[in-house]
Amino acid sequence: MSLVYAGACSHAPGITGRAERADPELRESFYKNFRRLGQEIHDAKPDALVIIGAEHFANFFMDNMPAICVGMADHYESPIEDEQWLGIQRTRVPGNAELSRRLIERILQSSDVAYAEEWKFDHGVAVPLNFLTPDYDIPIIPVNINCQGPPLIPLHRAYAFGQALRTAIDGIPERIAVVCTGGISHWPATPDSGKINEAWDREFLDRFINNRRDEILSYTDEETYRDAGQGGFEIRTFIALAGLCGGATGELYFYAPIPIFAVGCTVARMNLS
Repeated sequence: MSLVYAGACSHAPGITGRAERADPELRESFYKNFRRLGQEIHDAKPDALVIIGAEHFANFFMDNMPAICVGMADHYESPIEDEQWLGIQRTRVPGNAELSRRLIERILQSSDVAYAEEWKFDHGVAVPLNFLTPDYDIPIIPVNINCQGPPLIPLHRAYAFGQALRTAIDGIPERIAVVCTGGISHWPATPDSGKINEAWDREFLDRFINNRRDEILSYTDEETYRDAGQGGFEIRTFIALAGLCGGATGELYFYAPIPIFAVGCTVARMNLS
C-alpha cells in the first residue's frame, strides 16, 4: 500500500497571524494536536505529502479558475502573503515534479484535473505546513479545489477525485501521505468574520469522521452558504479525503471554535482502508 497516512486540519491565517490574541490554553491544545498530526506524518516516513487545500484568489482568479489543480514543480514559494501579517517566514518549499507528473497522469485516467508548474502558496497551504513540516523536509504536492468562485465542483465530484487520487497513489511505489485542509463554518473577509456555527461544524465532522458518504454528499451549496458561510464551501477538501479513504473512518483529535482565528479549528486523522 502506497498511501501511508491521511489527515485533516484547518488553515485560517489567524491561526498564526493572531496567535497572541487567542485564549492561551485553547490555542496550545490546538497547536499540540496540529503538531501531533505532523509527528505522525513524519513517523509514517512518506516520500511526499499531498496537501488538498483551497486557495483564496492568490494564484487562480476568474480569468482562469480550474475546478481542481495539482502542482507539478520541484519547488514552491511560501507564503505569498506578507510575512509579518501571517506570522510565517517566506521560504522555498520542496516539491517533486516527476512524481507529481506520474500521479497526474494516473488521475487523468478517471478524473479531469489541471496542473501548475508555478505556485505561490497562500495561507491555505502555508499555515498547515508551518505545523506539519516546520523544517520543510518532505516534498509537497499541492492540490487546489476551487471553493471560491462559482460554479463550484459538485460534492460527489470532489469525492470522486479523492477516489481517483487513491487509485493513482496505489499505483506507484512511493510512500504518500495526504492531508486535507479547509475551514468548516466561517465567514472570511465579511462583517461576520469571527462567526462560527459550532453545531453545524460538529454535525459535519461526525459525518466526515464516520465517513457516511451519502450524508456528507447531501449538503447543497445554498444550505452550506446559509449555515456555514462562504468559507463552508471548503468542505470539498474534507470530502475529497473521505473519497480517498473509501469506507474507512477516523478520529477527531481536536475541534473548537476560536473566533479570533475566525474558524472552527480542526485536527483529525483518518484510518486507511
